[in-house]
Amino acid sequence: MQTYADMTKEQLQEELTKVRQIYKEYQDKGLKLDMSRGKPSSGQLDLGMGLLNAVDAESLMQAENGLDTRNYGGLDGIPEAKRLMAGIMEVRPEQVIVCGNSSLNTMYDMVARGMLLGYLGQTPWCKLDKVKFLCPVPGYDRHFAVTEHFGVEMINVPMTEEGPDMDMVEKLVAEDDAIKGIWCVPKYSNPQGVIYSDETVRRMAALKPAAKDFRIFWDNAYAVHHLYGAEKGKILNILDECEKAGNPDMVFEFCSTSKISFAGGGIAAIAASEANLADIKKSLTIQTIGFDKVNQLRHVRFFKDADGIAKHMEKHAEFLRPRFELVLETLESQLSGLGAGSWIKPMGGYFITYETNEGCAKRVVALAKEAGVVLTPAGAPFPYGKDPKDSVIRIAPSYPTMEDLKAAAEIFCVCVKVATLEKMLEA
Repeated sequence: MQTYADMTKEQLQEELTKVRQIYKEYQDKGLKLDMSRGKPSSGQLDLGMGLLNAVDAESLMQAENGLDTRNYGGLDGIPEAKRLMAGIMEVRPEQVIVCGNSSLNTMYDMVARGMLLGYLGQTPWCKLDKVKFLCPVPGYDRHFAVTEHFGVEMINVPMTEEGPDMDMVEKLVAEDDAIKGIWCVPKYSNPQGVIYSDETVRRMAALKPAAKDFRIFWDNAYAVHHLYGAEKGKILNILDECEKAGNPDMVFEFCSTSKISFAGGGIAAIAASEANLADIKKSLTIQTIGFDKVNQLRHVRFFKDADGIAKHMEKHAEFLRPRFELVLETLESQLSGLGAGSWIKPMGGYFITYETNEGCAKRVVALAKEAGVVLTPAGAPFPYGKDPKDSVIRIAPSYPTMEDLKAAAEIFCVCVKVATLEKMLEA
């Protein structure tokens, strides 16, 4: 196949005329397709319906320690729920607090605590002249929205195939005590699907930050979201590595069952050092009398343990894998060899990242919208919504039906061709 770069201007114009005609045919169909967010499909949500029967009016409502889950108490979660969430994160139950339904909410709370109260007796960030966070990019837009909401200055750190550029991370945190944290999605990163290497995890744990209250926000959102088996997604335990490196208090790890059970109806957890957990509980004691322990009990009764979670997630993979493969096969058949961009095949998670030629992403997203396909806004995987190269597009294959996904993927490829050819002819 001839690449666009090898074509003459006349050939490029002729090719653009052809793909614009195909694009118009799709436009005329009046489609309404959505690949904008990583929402589970209805079929995936159906897998968890037994959760609703796991606890009913006839059920014994006591946790294993005798606590009545309908009542107050158990601030850090019932013991069996702590074990369940510890199993997902591969940490010890005593390192876990089981929270409400949302890990994003828990991360927001932890940033708010840093801002208003400080960590372990350090100066609250709101009393400082400047507060900064490192943001591996492309990354998760909702992470960046949290720190932007609190007025934190965000610094882009490029992602590599092994995780964030650790040379840059090490240099920045050592030099600047205004840098108080870094956002990380260590397994099947959002949106690229990168798995942090052992070296990256060890170097992260061994950081020597100038700020004593620097924290790694380790969002292990896709800890069990494998497409091709758990072995391909193995990462080191960040809490263990921080302990070994003499930095036990430097990390907060988060996870939830939002894409395991029900979005908005799951349970979330934070794992941290003993000192950090004690510090968090000081605030929690004021903030709440306790989270929803009935929901915690329901989850344990349904999933049982980490093995039960793993078996359940194999069923999710059976839904997701064909969708990912359909999109990847379409990209390969329609765009491979043209020189119109690149993509990565993820081993898990919820997204496929397409990187257009520089300056084309916004145009692709706009063209797709005009043809009835909604994508995440270009620039969303970057702080302040600003992609310096205007090239990264996040594709979410999980929600549409296979039929709709096939059409959406084909339209996406046509939009990439139109945007790339237009850009080349502008030059």
